[in-house]
Amino acid sequence: PSQEYLADGITEALIGRLANIHNLRVVSHTSVMRFNNTQLSIPEIARTLGVDAVVEGSVIKEGDRIRVTAQLIRGATDEHFWSETYDREMRDVLTLQSELAQSIAEKVEVSVDGEEHQRLAAARPVAPEVYESYLKGRFALGQGNGRAGIEESIGDFQEAIRKDSTFAPAYVGLADAYGWLGTVFGGVPPSQTRPLVTSSARKALALDPGIVEAHVALASVLQKQWQWAEAQTEYRRALELDPNAANAHAGFAFWLLCQGRTSEALTWIQGARALDPTAVSGDDVAMFLFHARRYDDAIRELRSELALQPDDAKTLLSLGFALIANNQAADAVPVLERASSISHGSPAVIGVLVRAYAHAGRRADALRLLAQLKQRRNAGYVPAAAFVNAYLGLDDYEEAFTSLEQAFREQSNILQFLKTHPYFDPIRGDPRFADLMRRVGLA
Repeated sequence: PSQEYLADGITEALIGRLANIHNLRVVSHTSVMRFNNTQLSIPEIARTLGVDAVVEGSVIKEGDRIRVTAQLIRGATDEHFWSETYDREMRDVLTLQSELAQSIAEKVEVSVDGEEHQRLAAARPVAPEVYESYLKGRFALGQGNGRAGIEESIGDFQEAIRKDSTFAPAYVGLADAYGWLGTVFGGVPPSQTRPLVTSSARKALALDPGIVEAHVALASVLQKQWQWAEAQTEYRRALELDPNAANAHAGFAFWLLCQGRTSEALTWIQGARALDPTAVSGDDVAMFLFHARRYDDAIRELRSELALQPDDAKTLLSLGFALIANNQAADAVPVLERASSISHGSPAVIGVLVRAYAHAGRRADALRLLAQLKQRRNAGYVPAAAFVNAYLGLDDYEEAFTSLEQAFREQSNILQFLKTHPYFDPIRGDPRFADLMRRVGLA
């Protein structure tokens, strides 16, 4: 257990290297880790992920040495057709990953072009303490422990960078962590986190221009700052480097959605899920269905997702959105109340719960919650989007526009979706809304 972060990190690194091969589809780290400690057989895992082969292995670290044993297994028959043991010094762990990726590529008989071979072989020595700090950061970020886990991961990535300022993956980790910290569930104002995401991603790319994840992280933050052309360029570059990167497909799908190209966006997000059926969740797909006004389909996706993860606050929030839009506000109330409880009263959830109460005929409850939101704003940061959703739900359009102006000053995430978000439909004819669209660059 004390070395779980090491095995997890090497798994992620190996997936990243193999994903650089254009002729090979590799399921993401997010999807794979759902099968950690599973009782399912290899054929069952292979069927679930839609893959032909599975890499299985173990990692043992003793002192400054590391031993990795890996084997390649046919998914349909559970037949082992290759295995190898690598024994190296910890400082050579990146070279070990490179050799392992090349061996697997040879065994599955995919054609690897010159540029891909160069990326597979690329490695340099890294100090064991640097790599371990980085892996601990990745592990903490992936544990789903909310803000505490995010802040722990930031400390680990910063420690890796302090020990080696040229280690590019640590900057990517830092960009991802700051990106999560600036969401509604992270609770830190985007104005504080976005410059840190941008600088971290750009630093990673300056050290290694071929890191797909850095291009995706940079594209995402540029999009949230309404730098639409620059964001598109970064997504396209990520897709050129790895056409099978599900996160790049999903990110570009969001970019298309923001442009109002809803049908194309749906095609791209469904393509992302085909590439990686568990990393691109039902919650992700449901958001696109929601914007396409296909509320019943969105609700089905979200309920399926909640059957697997019943305590996911983000998915519960999305279900609340869709139920309200589908004229099922009374059903949305208990869903959103549960999301509020799990998220410790996230303002984002409260804002939508105000709308649910109002549409369910519980206006007094809606106004009570709104008053609580206002009170919380006196003590700390509350995203403007929470008030936008609340006032739109109460049909108080003057206050909604006041909150939209605050959201504009914050560069709130919700303003990416001005073209398509159903909740904005009642105010689309107002000249102030058209002016806001123009200022966000979506006219």
